[in-house]
Amino acid sequence: ATLSRSVDVNGTASAVWAVIGPFCAIKDWLPPVGTCTEKTGALPERTLVTKDGKATFVETQTARSDAEHSYSYSFKSSPLPVTSYMSTIKVIAKGAGVSTVTWSSTYVPDSGKEQDAQEALTGIYEAGLATIKARFAK
Repeated sequence: ATLSRSVDVNGTASAVWAVIGPFCAIKDWLPPVGTCTEKTGALPERTLVTKDGKATFVETQTARSDAEHSYSYSFKSSPLPVTSYMSTIKVIAKGAGVSTVTWSSTYVPDSGKEQDAQEALTGIYEAGLATIKARFAK
């Protein structure tokens, strides 16, 4: 399955990337995330714990390009009903101080959980993108 959500924000690509680009910055713009602990290495890893402490995600950064304002990551472990999850967050300049933030992924939903997986991921993406947009609202 695939999922992609985008939002236009008032900010240059580099300004937006400065806020959302650091691997653990996700805790600052994804509402459910309470903490992010980063482990550096050849493939950086982050452990996200939700604010209610009920869910933990362990994610591995698989690619990064600060020049292209993007990074990709995969789930090492997650409470979501998916496997083979691969995601990319990218910021593209749209012009005149406006940028487009796109969060996309490919994944395999657990059998019988296709709807649950899509709804969970869509909710996460839309909440995160809405927070980013609000942060750059003029």
